[in-house]
Amino acid sequence: MKKLKLHHYFLISIAVILLDQVVKLGVFFWIKDSFGCELQPEFCPNRATINLIGDFFKIHYITNPGMAFGQQLPGAYGKILLTSFRILAMFAIAWYMRKLYLKKAAKGLQICVALIFGGAIGNLVDSIFYGKFLGLTVDGATTPWLHGKVIDMFYIDIAQGYYPDNWPLVGGDYYNFWPIFNIADAAIFIAVIFILIFQKRYFNEKPQQELN
Repeated sequence: MKKLKLHHYFLISIAVILLDQVVKLGVFFWIKDSFGCELQPEFCPNRATINLIGDFFKIHYITNPGMAFGQQLPGAYGKILLTSFRILAMFAIAWYMRKLYLKKAAKGLQICVALIFGGAIGNLVDSIFYGKFLGLTVDGATTPWLHGKVIDMFYIDIAQGYYPDNWPLVGGDYYNFWPIFNIADAAIFIAVIFILIFQKRYFNEKPQQELN
């Protein structure tokens, strides 16, 4: 396989970002034009859905105000802290990509990190801009800079329902077995899975100059 330059790995990240944003905006405007609902995280939960593969794989629009599985940092500045941390993490990942390239790390590992970088930025774009420009609201008010919500839309309907009322802590809560996700999430997930599967190859491989 042809040797990739550093900018090629960043181009992979850019491709993930562009695809992620095109899909998110496409789904957003499709929902807005088709259903005319208030754009809340829970809006039109039973209508803003389209089946792609039977009842198993669906597009189901939802906005995530925080981290994975909808978790949030508490307090008035929790969202700002989360977004600021994501921004710092982007610089750290970019630095790590360059370090891997200079060390001539395994090509597969560099591609995986590029996918993670692109996926992370894809969700960061939502966090920075989408509250300001897409009219996403919290309690009826448009959210400011750095308070945007991440748009999710792909749903694998493996299992869903409510926990029994007598279960401690989660009794009566709604659950779905597989989280609703987006292209950015998928890129990160796939990259992490590949790193776990091929970790011995990625982290034990000798630098290329030592193989010559």
